[in-house]
Amino acid sequence: MKRILFQIALTLCLCGGVSRAADRPNFIMVLIDDMGWGDFSCFGNPDAQTPNVDRLAAEGIRFSQFYVNSPICSASRCALTTGQYPQRWQISSYLDNRATNAKRGVANWLDLKAPTLARILHGSGYATGHFGKWHLGGQRDVDDAPPITDYGFDQSLTNFEGMGPKLLPLTLKPGDKEPGRIWADAERLGQPVTWMLRSKITSGFIDAAIPFIDKASSEGKPFYINLWPDDVHSPYWPPVGKWGNSKREMYLAVLEEMDRQFGALFDHVRNDPKLRDNTLILVCSDNGPEPGAGSAGPFRGFKTTVFEGGTRSPLVVWGPGLIEKSKAGTNNQTSTFAAFDLVPSMLSLANVAIPEGIQFDGENVAPVITGKSEVSRKAPIFWRRPPDRKNWLPHIVEEMPDLAVRDGEWKFLCEYDGSQPRLYNVNTDQAESVNVAAQNPEVVNRLTAEVQAWNSSVPPDNGPILPAQKSLPKGKGKGKAKK
Repeated sequence: MKRILFQIALTLCLCGGVSRAADRPNFIMVLIDDMGWGDFSCFGNPDAQTPNVDRLAAEGIRFSQFYVNSPICSASRCALTTGQYPQRWQISSYLDNRATNAKRGVANWLDLKAPTLARILHGSGYATGHFGKWHLGGQRDVDDAPPITDYGFDQSLTNFEGMGPKLLPLTLKPGDKEPGRIWADAERLGQPVTWMLRSKITSGFIDAAIPFIDKASSEGKPFYINLWPDDVHSPYWPPVGKWGNSKREMYLAVLEEMDRQFGALFDHVRNDPKLRDNTLILVCSDNGPEPGAGSAGPFRGFKTTVFEGGTRSPLVVWGPGLIEKSKAGTNNQTSTFAAFDLVPSMLSLANVAIPEGIQFDGENVAPVITGKSEVSRKAPIFWRRPPDRKNWLPHIVEEMPDLAVRDGEWKFLCEYDGSQPRLYNVNTDQAESVNVAAQNPEVVNRLTAEVQAWNSSVPPDNGPILPAQKSLPKGKGKGKAKK
């Protein structure tokens, strides 16, 4: 009998049905809040240096045609968490207070019925941790959302936009004798609470993530962690000695300080041969930059818009033992894919089957992110603007398109009813500056039908009937810093 059981176990291992922890890769998903495509120095930023991320890129792969699935935070995070369009879960803008959420037609939190990468990996033996911003439930007056651990995480540490233990920010500017507190009312959203300087808060999340990694490693478990810093989201609080004189200078100072703090985590993994050879680190942004702060590089648009500058994100993937060695230090400018594709891709790399009944909108691009292929996802990528952001005063005065699709060389944008078509060949016109809709009526007709069909296939929000952002009640937008 023992011999039979041994033979069965051996057969399962050989067939991939069971894999040893040491053979299953670790994942660190770094998602940066409100950072533009052109903000890392390895993506061309001439005004700031990000040496720790640049070193990852020099040893890994940069991806220039990577997208997120929404130009705004909560929705983008939902896609990366679920592998599905965020509209399927009625999250198409940032989660706010109950009244504003209801007005816009969005949920108060991510439904626990949603599939999550963490839960699937956890069910297969992974240690899972979330460290940083969450913003998928538990904010403002929404104090009955599920804790982050209910979504498949063993441990969580978040900020003021999530349920559970948290780090809350102290602010200090030149001339202050004592630090101020912002988001103090978030203490009721989870305990314990630790207060620390806003300019150092990413190091606090990293200080929690490293022991989590070491514990999982010592127990022989593969791990998946989110590190989701919000440093470069306004308002900006750089170290007092690096205070700037403009919004842009403040942003760049915070960006450089965040990168400096990344060094402890990246070096911890790099300097441990066991971790270095079996860990994949992925770094990207959740949406485009706020106007006047970050840079979208050559692309048109900013955060909240479905132009390239709002949805195209830098992506750096590092993993010396997992990436094709000949691709180290290269820039993949060919492969077009999006954040929701990372979910089935990481499951594939972990040799974890997709549970029955779950259908991802994302596609498996594991060979792409490991440098073994330069193909693109097969299906188009669709976007719908946040319901409250037809414009964004005073930042964006012009009314923005409602829908968008990227299909091959084409980027197409239009209103909900298909009017005001805008067609760009983004392979030759990155800046979306020359509308060629009139010269390509067949392409316009096809993409209009496709994007409208997609929009009809997901739950609606109140975008078609909600007035512009200027008509929202006062005090219903994102909270401002208070000393």
